[in-house]
Amino acid sequence: MTSLRNSVVHHLASKDDTLKQVIAEVDWPEIISTQNVFHDLMSCVIEQQIHYRSTKKTVAKLLAKASIEELTVDNFEEFEEQALGDVKLSMRKYETVVEVIEFFQVHSPNWSGMSNVEVKETLGSIKGIGPWTIDMILLYTLERPDIFPAQDYHLRQVMEQLYSIDPKRITSEMKKVAKNWAPYQSFGVK
Repeated sequence: MTSLRNSVVHHLASKDDTLKQVIAEVDWPEIISTQNVFHDLMSCVIEQQIHYRSTKKTVAKLLAKASIEELTVDNFEEFEEQALGDVKLSMRKYETVVEVIEFFQVHSPNWSGMSNVEVKETLGSIKGIGPWTIDMILLYTLERPDIFPAQDYHLRQVMEQLYSIDPKRITSEMKKVAKNWAPYQSFGVK
């Protein structure tokens, strides 16, 4: 991992002076992936319902209450009975939860064997799962190295400030900056 880290840091620092300063000031993030697409999809759907300024660890608290470490299709009913009732999901979010369950009851994709495009198409076929959620799965669950979630609210705020980007052109300008990070856009984000 040290070799990859050194390659990524060198690449990003050589391509972007602003990011070079950030890298010098921030520790390398230690992010542990669940590698569990079902669990992380459900976490995204449930957490998106909650206002960002809340403690946000809603799913972790609900899992602890249900004495479940990681969500699966098989234990979701127990999770729902033991803990999910404490969260008031909108009808739309509840429908998305049902869609995700139904998808995984029928399909068992080999996520690691799929290209980013195939993952996007597959997850995008689930009603209620949009581009931001798919990017989060690619970025954090599947740990793909070259993902740039241009629609992420907090990333937009940070990049607008760091790069003095005009809010009216934020998406195109962010993508222009991140293009220089390829093939390690994910690391520039994390």
